[in-house]
Parts: sequence; structure tokens; C-alpha cells
Amino acid sequence: MLRWRKSSFSKTSEGDCVEIAWRKSSLSQGGGSDCVEIAHNHPHVLVRDSKNITGPVSRPAVTRWESFLSHLPRAER
Repeated sequence: MLRWRKSSFSKTSEGDCVEIAWRKSSLSQGGGSDCVEIAHNHPHVLVRDSKNITGPVSRPAVTRWESFLSHLPRAER
């Protein structure tokens, strides 16, 4: 289920901006890690570089993302 939260850009009571709930891998242990963040945005999964959150975002279809994950060893998912 997609969970929305109020954006940090919504500074006033009139601002009703929302953000997508990005998630970083639980295996990421610090600032120097090479990680990606994902967010579910049906029918796509959003993928971005956690070190460059304003950079490009990949938008593979959920079925393509699940296919990608199925090829990873269990410990890397």
C-alpha cells in the first residue's frame, strides 16, 4: 500500500503538497554507501540514487522490477 505524507515543503496550513515515501535498503549502513532508494507508484516502481535525490529517477513497471528482483540472491533483496 502506498503511504503518502505531507511534504516538508508544505510550510503553511494552505500547503497540501505530498511526497512519495522513498525507502532505502536496510543494508545501507552510512553516508558512504552506494545505495538506491525505491518508492512504489503503481503501476511503476521509482528508483533513484540515494546520494542524488534531485537527480534522474528510473520508472520500471512493477512486473519488470519484480523480474529483476527474482534474479538477485535472497540476501540482496
